[in-house]
Amino acid sequence: MPLTGHATRGLRALAHKLKPVVQIGKEGVTPGVVKAIAQALVDHELLKVKILPEAPEDRKFIAAQAASGTASDVVQLVGRVVTLYKPHPKKPKIPVPKGYTAPAPISRARDEDEEE
Repeated sequence: MPLTGHATRGLRALAHKLKPVVQIGKEGVTPGVVKAIAQALVDHELLKVKILPEAPEDRKFIAAQAASGTASDVVQLVGRVVTLYKPHPKKPKIPVPKGYTAPAPISRARDEDEEE
């Protein structure tokens, strides 16, 4: 379930003062970048990621890749800065917004249909 409108507004307000923590450059969303974003989400729960102009794909596609690779939610995408949110699994610092359900991580396993 995606973030509700109320939750998104609250998280955007909290993220306003934040500076980008991770940058995505000419290599795009690599496993190393996903690992850095995942660690930053564990540390901060809410963070901004800067997408540099040299990035190979569209900024919306990169934001979706970063969110799906870390099982987080895109709070907002303004210009080349994406804000991501994922509550800490044990001790959330930011109160979990009302109506929020964390997205399920993308499974890398093959579907039964593909095997046939």
